[in-house]
Amino acid sequence: MARYLLSQSCMFRFIHAHTSGQRLSSRRCCGFTDSNPNVTHDRQNQRFTINLNRDGAVRCAVLKYTVRHDQQLELLSTEVPQSHRGKGVAAHLAKAALDFIVEENLKARISCWYIRKYVNENPHLGYRAYIEDE
Repeated sequence: MARYLLSQSCMFRFIHAHTSGQRLSSRRCCGFTDSNPNVTHDRQNQRFTINLNRDGAVRCAVLKYTVRHDQQLELLSTEVPQSHRGKGVAAHLAKAALDFIVEENLKARISCWYIRKYVNENPHLGYRAYIEDE
């Protein structure tokens, strides 16, 4: 399994924007120019995706989940193409999936180390209340 890390400057901008109530600007952040990428939720295939374009080649970043029980999802993994790792793409996927869980008043179990890290590093977003530990 690959590792997906946000650089320190990107993480600072992300945390600072949320704690100060500001929105992230569309400035380049670690090479990822889209501060609000279009995250698509494919319920039938149980995944969230972002289409990424680099030098004309379109690739997908994916967060996979499965439905465990009627009101519980298991967040399985995040996969980001090598060319977009460390640029905040996985953070956008994690946020979209966790926002969905909150909006639908579901519970989640986290199997992906990156999503668990995202929840732990962003306690101010309130996702912890929706997470069930094994």
